[in-house]
Amino acid sequence: MKQLISFFLKKVPRKYLQLFSHFALKIVAVFYRGNKVECPVCEHHFSKFVPYGRVARANALCPNCLALERHRLMWLYLKEKTDFFQSDKDILHIAPEICFIKRFEAIHGDRYITADLESPLAKVKMDIHHMPFEDASFDVTFCNHVMEHVADDIQSMKEIHRVLRPGGWAIIQIPFFPPVAETTYEDDSITNPKEREKIFGQDDHVRLYGKDYPERLRTAGFEVVEDDFVQTLSPEQQNRYALPKDEVIYLCRKNN
Repeated sequence: MKQLISFFLKKVPRKYLQLFSHFALKIVAVFYRGNKVECPVCEHHFSKFVPYGRVARANALCPNCLALERHRLMWLYLKEKTDFFQSDKDILHIAPEICFIKRFEAIHGDRYITADLESPLAKVKMDIHHMPFEDASFDVTFCNHVMEHVADDIQSMKEIHRVLRPGGWAIIQIPFFPPVAETTYEDDSITNPKEREKIFGQDDHVRLYGKDYPERLRTAGFEVVEDDFVQTLSPEQQNRYALPKDEVIYLCRKNN
């Protein structure tokens, strides 16, 4: 299964995976029946989660809703550390994850906007460098695993800051590849996909983030809280939900 998943992720364009993979995984779910792990997003339980990743990680993907480890952690964080589920807000979700879309829309209705340059799941087609929204349009923005793909991450962060209302907040996550360097490395002269994969961790990445990532967010105007939320959960919860044990939540607030 690991080799098959890795093959499809490397060879099939992402937009087709987004459109059709959940149908195939519904069939796969039959073979993962059990009660050893549980997805807090869809509340289904399994003997284990499906392996996932270009170098496939074991126990990663919920075959029912397609939530990965980071998505399950973010769901728990939103429930326990924010009022996201209790009040109506204007939400911008950049590069929306399929596990969240219908659930977030059920809470916030037409005030929940999905946007992306290419994703077939998004309502609005846009370039994150120049978003087609007025200043101070949203209370909350989600943007996960996008900044490593864009030409100018600081400009993109500034755009998120611009469209947030004062007092609004964003969660902006990126991948880290150990060993994590002190500073972020980028070189736009590296265009060969194999070279990009070797240097940046994936052939469609354009930078390798370092420990200075929070400072890049602050450069865009945010007050940044680095929340080690997963460490506040019990080992039993971490294992039950198959959470990433070293994932930090970057909560970015706009104060003015």
